[in-house]
Amino acid sequence: MTSWPKGNATTCPTSHRFRRRIEWYHQSGRMAATRHNHPIRSPAGLMIHVDAQVRGGLQRQVCHSVRRAVLDGVLEPGTRLPSSRALADDLRVSRTTTLQAYEQLLAEGYLQTRRGSGTFIAQPLPDDLPLPASPQRPARTKHPRLSARGAALAATPGPARRIGGPPRAFRLGVPALDRFPLPLWSQLVSRRMRSMTPGQLDYGDSAGCLELRQAIADHLQAARGTTCIADQVVVVAGAQRGLQMISAMLLDPGDRVWLEDPGYPGARSALAQTGARIVPVRVDDQGLDVAAATRQSPNARLAYVTPSNQFPLGVPMSLMRRLALLKWATGAGAWIVEDDYDSEFRYATRPLPCLHGLDADGRVIYVGTFAKSMFPAMRLGFIVVPVDLVPHVQAMRRAADLHPPVLEQMALADFLRGGHYATHLRRMRSVYRERLEALESAAAEFCGGALRLRPIQSGLHAVADLDEADDERVCEEARNRGIEAAPLHIYHLGRPTANGLLLGFASTPPETLRRGMEQLAVAIDAARRPRRAHAPRAAVGRG
Repeated sequence: MTSWPKGNATTCPTSHRFRRRIEWYHQSGRMAATRHNHPIRSPAGLMIHVDAQVRGGLQRQVCHSVRRAVLDGVLEPGTRLPSSRALADDLRVSRTTTLQAYEQLLAEGYLQTRRGSGTFIAQPLPDDLPLPASPQRPARTKHPRLSARGAALAATPGPARRIGGPPRAFRLGVPALDRFPLPLWSQLVSRRMRSMTPGQLDYGDSAGCLELRQAIADHLQAARGTTCIADQVVVVAGAQRGLQMISAMLLDPGDRVWLEDPGYPGARSALAQTGARIVPVRVDDQGLDVAAATRQSPNARLAYVTPSNQFPLGVPMSLMRRLALLKWATGAGAWIVEDDYDSEFRYATRPLPCLHGLDADGRVIYVGTFAKSMFPAMRLGFIVVPVDLVPHVQAMRRAADLHPPVLEQMALADFLRGGHYATHLRRMRSVYRERLEALESAAAEFCGGALRLRPIQSGLHAVADLDEADDERVCEEARNRGIEAAPLHIYHLGRPTANGLLLGFASTPPETLRRGMEQLAVAIDAARRPRRAHAPRAAVGRG
């Protein structure tokens, strides 16, 4: 029996030595390629298995294995093979066997030799060789059903669809990556990397780097009007991970949870993983309707809110609503999760103190992120918990992911403590105000009454109402024209009450927003027209 398995070290007793031989040939092949200007590939990780008990002889097995690997695309043209002597040694066969196998494959056109370099898969292969076999589709199997939690999680809407490539007009949830001070950040990371000690290469504090936690506490006290100490701060791998930890720690299956409607799908998915029963609560121009929520489910275990800039509608929760929410939590013995995801960017009024700053009973758990204020790929966020919860959070962290990468935490601590973060936020407020004005101007010029932007007080996206066109259809037509927009209805848990779009304006410069709005106007016109039954749908990319 012959085969070319990938990476299974138990297939052949000589596989380890064969791989080491292949690695040696890979290195020597690179040197030969430099001399002869030939591209060299190495078959590292591939093994030949021969069996003396199989009819037909060992030479035939070697030939068949190489042919099959070439025809299946496992060995590509230009791949260097071990010498006949090395292969014979690794397979524990005579050199005559491997030499004759190579000679047969040379005659058939599968191999070629280069003086002083070795034996290679022919490049190009002869035209009359059989075509590679097409891969078989995996058979459909009937798996056991998902768990109730798994089904609820699968039903949660995902993020808005993206087109591949760099940021495009109206991409949601992405800051101005083109204006981030990347040279400064690289300098801070490099400096920390050069000064790393052996102790810092070990497992770190489960709550996160102390320097970063102290810097975050200082920032929150100065910028968000709350009081906390470093011991209350837990660094997490993004706000979503923080929401998952909080939900798992505080909720049992069946517990009722207030969730804004429309609201953030990431919170919905984190709650679904715990088996909680979600109670959708309507949002109006003052934020979550606390009175309505109390009538629906007065004994809920937890409420999730985005009071500084409600997602996705962009309205702040009024002070009266905040106080009412805190009063309910105290009376019901419930928790409040405050997601303060982009409170740094306001354009009309001064921000209200965060809900955490108004909390006198330790009912509020604060969730923050650097994905919107710096860049999403950092994957660093934080939660602020009451002091008595800290040991429980740390125990949960140790049982899950221990801690986020330490190098990025230390560089971020330097970014905050050196004043760079505050400077960056000031610059970005000016940038985003300019981009918001460009969005508003372009919407008025190109879309007229077809698209009405709601007042924008804060955040990095706008909500736009549509009159005569379906929001899903508009988004489809927009993707066909290379721009991105998110339909408002996908953020509703119940029946949608509005027909509109979410338009991000932070990730692209004003001229790109203007061109995008021009194309969006064309997309709206196209969405107004009835579909032709025979017209094929254009393919769209995925972000």
